[in-house]
Amino acid sequence: MAKNTGYTGIQTTAIHAGEAPDPATKASAPPLHMSSTFISEDIAGFSAHDLTPDSPYTYARWANPNVASLEAKVAALQGTEACLGTASGMAAAAAIFFTFLSAGDHLIVSDVSYAGVAELARETLPRMGIEVTAVNMSDLEALSAAVRPNTKLIHSESPANPILRLTDLAAVSKIARDAGALHSSDATFSSPIGMDTNALGIDLVMHSATKYIGGHGDAVGGAVAGRTDLIAQMRAEASIHHGGILSPFNAWMIARGLSTLPLRMKAHASGAQAVAEWLEAHPHVTKVMYPGLASHPQYDLAQRQMQTNSAMISFQVGDAAQGRAIAQAMIDHMEVIHYAVSLGHHRSLVFWMETQGLMETSFQLQGAQAESYRDFAGDGIFRLSVGLEDAEDLITDLDRVL
Repeated sequence: MAKNTGYTGIQTTAIHAGEAPDPATKASAPPLHMSSTFISEDIAGFSAHDLTPDSPYTYARWANPNVASLEAKVAALQGTEACLGTASGMAAAAAIFFTFLSAGDHLIVSDVSYAGVAELARETLPRMGIEVTAVNMSDLEALSAAVRPNTKLIHSESPANPILRLTDLAAVSKIARDAGALHSSDATFSSPIGMDTNALGIDLVMHSATKYIGGHGDAVGGAVAGRTDLIAQMRAEASIHHGGILSPFNAWMIARGLSTLPLRMKAHASGAQAVAEWLEAHPHVTKVMYPGLASHPQYDLAQRQMQTNSAMISFQVGDAAQGRAIAQAMIDHMEVIHYAVSLGHHRSLVFWMETQGLMETSFQLQGAQAESYRDFAGDGIFRLSVGLEDAEDLITDLDRVL
C-alpha cells in the first residue's frame, strides 16, 4: 500500500511517512509551524507560478511544512504519488470540481453522496455552465447511458453516505477511461487504508480528513490523493487561487491522529461488527446495513473491494414516527454514544436521518432513484459511527433506547 517511503509495514508508514526529527532541535515529534511567511534567501519571483517542487517555503497559502507532512503521510497510506490538503472535505470536493470542470463540461455524480457535495453539484455547478447528471452508481447500465461526449469527470462515493450502498469502483473507472474522463471518488467512509484505489483505477481519491484520518473529532480538514500532475493542477488552482487551504495547526492535529489509523481501523471494524450483529438480532430493528454483514445486498462486492469493513452502520426501526421517538430517547437517555452529526471519531456518534427530509433538501430523488434509496433507508435510518469504546458498552447504551 505505501508508496515511495521505503517502509513495508502499514503501521510503520502511518507513523513515519512525511516526518523526520526536527533538524534544529532534534525533537522526535514534528514541530508546529504557525508562521504565515518564511525568510527568503534568494531573489525570486512574487507569483506562485514561479514555484517548483523544489522551491523553499515562501508563504503559507502556497505551502507549509505541517501541511506538506500530512500530505506526504496521506499519499503514502493511500498509495498515490501526491496529495493536496484542504480546509475541509467540502473544500476537497470543490477543488476537484472547480479544477477539472469548465463551462460546457459534463459531470456525472453519485445520486447519493455527502449532502454538501450533492447540493454543490445540483445547485452551484449548473449556474457556472457545467452540466450535471446524478446517477445511481450501483447501476452500471445507467451510468454508461449517462456518459456524453463532453463528460469530463465521474464522481463516485463508496460506501455512500448515509445509506452504505456500494459502487463497483473498478467498473466505474473503466467506464470513465473509455469516455476519456477522470474518475474521482469519495472514500471517507473507508479511510485511506480501506481500499486499494490504485488497483481500482481511481484517478483522484478524496477524504474528509475531519473523519477517520484525524480520528478524534477536534480538527476540520480534507485531502485529495492522486497522480503528481493532477495534484499539481489542483494545488495551483484550488489552493493558491481559490484559497481553501488547510491551517498548519489542523494539519498538525490531523497528522497526529493519522499515525494511529491502522490500529484504530482494526478496532473500529471489530466493534462495528459486534454492534451490527447485535442490531440485526434485535426485535425492534427492522433492517441493518453494514458491509461486514452477509445480509448486505452487496456483501460480495464489499469483500472483493474493501480491505476493511470500516465502522459505519445504518439501521431502520420501522416508520418515521418510530424513528423520531427513538431519536428523542437517544438524546434523553444514552450515556456513552453521543447523539451528534459527523463520523469516524474515537467516540461513537449516532444521528437520525429521515428519508422525506433528505428527499426534499439534499437529494431530491425521484422514480427508480428514490426507490433505490428507500430500499436501503426505508422511511429513515440511524447513521451510527462506531467509535473505539468497548462493544459491550455500546450495546448496553443502544439497548436502553431501542
